[in-house]
Amino acid sequence: MMAQLRDERSLGDLFSDLSRETTTLVRQEVQLAKAELTQSATEAARGIGMLVAGGAVAYAGLLFLLLAIVFGLIEAGWDAWLSALVVGLVVVAIGAVLVLRARESLKPANLAPQKTVETLKEDAAWAKEQIT
Repeated sequence: MMAQLRDERSLGDLFSDLSRETTTLVRQEVQLAKAELTQSATEAARGIGMLVAGGAVAYAGLLFLLLAIVFGLIEAGWDAWLSALVVGLVVVAIGAVLVLRARESLKPANLAPQKTVETLKEDAAWAKEQIT
């Protein structure tokens, strides 16, 4: 029965159906991509906010630790200026190493909507099957 229905439809009808289904499919893929990107952006914003807050608290703690080291060196008999200079140079050196390592490890974030890419590949395969 299904074979008879297919045989009775004209080529124009088939292309019309294919066009309509393809349009619907593209619209659904765009909606999926928008949803995925919105979810990714929301999660990234939340993570960035927590990272900034944690970094600010850690930075304040680090400043007090460095100050304690400077006072410790002064108590050990070093001049105040020399204590501050040595601590400052060590901190700058550590910071430079961290910046260089971070710069090497930075890669563009993968923001492509993975599910959408996968379904687009499936859709392309489906469309090829419909044509042949």
